[in-house]
Amino acid sequence: MKKVLVTGGAGYKGCVLVPKLLTAGYAVVVYDLMLFGSDGLPKHPNLTVITGDIRDIPAYTAALKGVDSVIHMACISNDPSFELDEALSRTINYDCFEPMVIASKQAGVRRFIYVSSSSVYGVSEAPEVTEDHPLVPLTLYNKYKGMCEPLLFKHQSPDFVCVTLRPATVCGYSPRMRFDLTINILTNHAVNRGVITVFGGAQKRPNIHVDDVTELYVKMLEYPDKLIAGETFNVGYENFTVSQLADFVKKVVEEEFPAKAPITITTTPSNDNRSYHVSSRKIFEKLGWKPRLTIEDAVRGLCAAFKDGRFKNTMTDEAFVNVKVVKKLGLK
Repeated sequence: MKKVLVTGGAGYKGCVLVPKLLTAGYAVVVYDLMLFGSDGLPKHPNLTVITGDIRDIPAYTAALKGVDSVIHMACISNDPSFELDEALSRTINYDCFEPMVIASKQAGVRRFIYVSSSSVYGVSEAPEVTEDHPLVPLTLYNKYKGMCEPLLFKHQSPDFVCVTLRPATVCGYSPRMRFDLTINILTNHAVNRGVITVFGGAQKRPNIHVDDVTELYVKMLEYPDKLIAGETFNVGYENFTVSQLADFVKKVVEEEFPAKAPITITTTPSNDNRSYHVSSRKIFEKLGWKPRLTIEDAVRGLCAAFKDGRFKNTMTDEAFVNVKVVKKLGLK
């Protein structure tokens, strides 16, 4: 049985990814600070859950025993999180990255999958932003994400296959839910306030369903070395403006909750100017991979979860917003 270590494996994507890995027959090690707990993870004989800090390289190295592959997702995530202490952001998202890569290679790991971000492109008027587009970081988050990429490829070798993924904004239901991501925010407000507030509106944002992106992470463990070694792939599906996303959410929520219609859309200025139209043509042409699920699927899935009572106090509970939890815990 092959063993994969997932950093950040108890987070929003991790709680969708880990069950997929277990179903695919992998032994899984989740290595996570557990800022949000681990209740979203399943109980399984092939799952080991370790509370650990990726900055603690000896502890991380100990967790690598017998590990064949690493999927590295752990970070202070999403741009608003950099309201936090800059030193914290740098130490977690950048300083420890290359030491982790070196420790992984020395421990005999054969494949390292780095989850970067499509936000590294910042602002672009290009009709199709491909993987060779210049990186234009607007925040420390996307700056450090981009700076880590060449550090990984320094260590690419026939025995240590390295690949970077740049996912679009993720959306949809997870057992460890986040309501600080565009589609999830809009849906939460539509369902619970009857009002969607659009910040800006003209910014173009690519999106990807959490089920699709985590299925790709599983596949990345299986593709032949020659197809992915040293490669960078955009991972997105639908590109729309924030205003268009709000219109989609309004339509679906009104269909799912007719009593809440009409839902109002208001617009206000935004200081988040990230805007880019990401092309995922390369990953389709090289690997034959493309997503299956739409923005509408994500919104309907969230509506189903609201109907089932899987969420409580989503407008007030800080546990659904990463930056608020990190601030509250005073992480250093």
